[in-house]
Amino acid sequence: MNKTIIVATNRRKQYLQRAIIVIVVLTGINILAAFLHNRWDLTAEKRYTLTPHTKQLLRNLDSTVTIEVFLKGDYPASFKQLAQSTQELLEEFREYGGQHIQFSFQGPGQGLDDSSRLAFQQSLVERGITPFNMQVQEDASQGYSEKLIFPGALLHYGSKTIGINLLKNQGGANPLETMNSSEALLEYQFSSAIYHLQQKQQPLVGYMLGNGELLGAEVFSALTTMQSNYGLDTITLQYVSHIPKDFNLIIFAKPVSRFSDEDKLKIDQYVMNGGRVMWFVDELNVSMDSLQHHETYVALDQGLNLEDMLFKYGVRINQDLLQDIQCDQIPQIVGHNGNQPQFALVPFPYFPLLAPTGAHPIVKNMDPVLSHFASSIDTVKGGDISKTILLTTSNSTHAVGAPVQLSWNDLRVKPNVRQFTRHNLPVAVLLEGKFTSVFRNRLDLNEQQAIERVTGTPFKNNADTINKMIVVSDADIITNAVSQKEGPLQMGINMYNPSVVFANREFLLNSLEYLTSNSGIMEARNKQLTLRLLDAEKVKQEKTKWQVICFLVPIGIILLFAAIFQFIRQRKFE
Repeated sequence: MNKTIIVATNRRKQYLQRAIIVIVVLTGINILAAFLHNRWDLTAEKRYTLTPHTKQLLRNLDSTVTIEVFLKGDYPASFKQLAQSTQELLEEFREYGGQHIQFSFQGPGQGLDDSSRLAFQQSLVERGITPFNMQVQEDASQGYSEKLIFPGALLHYGSKTIGINLLKNQGGANPLETMNSSEALLEYQFSSAIYHLQQKQQPLVGYMLGNGELLGAEVFSALTTMQSNYGLDTITLQYVSHIPKDFNLIIFAKPVSRFSDEDKLKIDQYVMNGGRVMWFVDELNVSMDSLQHHETYVALDQGLNLEDMLFKYGVRINQDLLQDIQCDQIPQIVGHNGNQPQFALVPFPYFPLLAPTGAHPIVKNMDPVLSHFASSIDTVKGGDISKTILLTTSNSTHAVGAPVQLSWNDLRVKPNVRQFTRHNLPVAVLLEGKFTSVFRNRLDLNEQQAIERVTGTPFKNNADTINKMIVVSDADIITNAVSQKEGPLQMGINMYNPSVVFANREFLLNSLEYLTSNSGIMEARNKQLTLRLLDAEKVKQEKTKWQVICFLVPIGIILLFAAIFQFIRQRKFE
């Protein structure tokens, strides 16, 4: 009897000791996991792995970044998936940024009254967050209603705030592909915003004047876009002896008057000393304003005198206008109802929709870009300049050589598709390398010494370091429509069809980022998420089989485990 009691007591002690050991081990594991833990990304495209530059950026944060994400609400499954992906990314950000990364999900204007909510939503639009109209079925008896959502986020850092769009523009793309591309860009969107927020000194951009460049309501969107992330100042080329090196980048937006050799010399030496340039140039003198005031208009060479300079740098803008089957629309009179004209949107081939090449971080995962009266660009062979084509026309393009006669009557005639035989003509090109001066061997010693006295820098025949510039043969890419009711719209919006927002603003921002930043943040734009779709036909054929498997297999496994456990128990206590 005593022996039985002793055995029972020992067993209880053993059970207690095992329980204590298990509790201690589990507690220790949890404590270690709070300080020492790791993750393994088993996806083929490394979906959950941040780029090295993003990790370094987050580790070096010296203050808190507060992120408000406006993806909380009764949204369709695709938006919930975007919200889930955003939350997973921000949790990964917090792994490297620690307490310096704080985020929350909320509705736009949540907790505010109607007037305050509308004011808040308007402030989101002003910060570049594009609203999206979504049809929601409130009640089966009431049908569908429209709901305005703001798929974006605000990032706060000290006194600075930046807004970002989390949903890519639709542009007629497959919704699944749109959401997939949006998820692929999440890391870049957030890391780029954080990078600009924590910069002590913003890159300085010079907006060039003096040759008839745009400076009015038609470039309001471009100017405000640049001011949001960059220091911006104007430079009148004729009023300065040279372009200061303080400017990281200069932009020419639709010059219309001739560049003198003195003007070109200032630009050339700025480039030779490492300055970077964005050219938005119209080779022919045509615009919607000129066409609206004439029934027929002839587009001619503007005579900008930039041909030799751009050719030396590696490109030639051709004197032509591009027509494309893939184009935007403009309103035209298609009939009359009594005395009232009837308008309809009709395709205008001179407004091609430019396709990103997809190979470069500037344009990867980007929607089409809207252009007006674009010309084609040829790249020049030879030299050590790398030429990367960023934007092209579609596979059905027609190039009309100057002089080009334009008439409203042409819109009444359906385009002859047999003429649209050209393919993917370049409209935007990135040039990288050590540029050669267009004034090489053209200036004598006295002239070179005079330049050095004025600028304080010796004249250079060649650049010492690798430099970059972007040439775009359509200046209207960075212009915006101006509505009589709403004023200047965002660039890339046709005021007659404002529901579609093209990627003009995104192209400008990405170009500025690439030309001015050496942080490596653009590497995150190379992330490609594979869209793995189910075969709809196969799903239909094998639906029943997989339903049976998914229902019966788990139950069978549980029953098998129970049978094995019962067999072992019987053998043990037999």
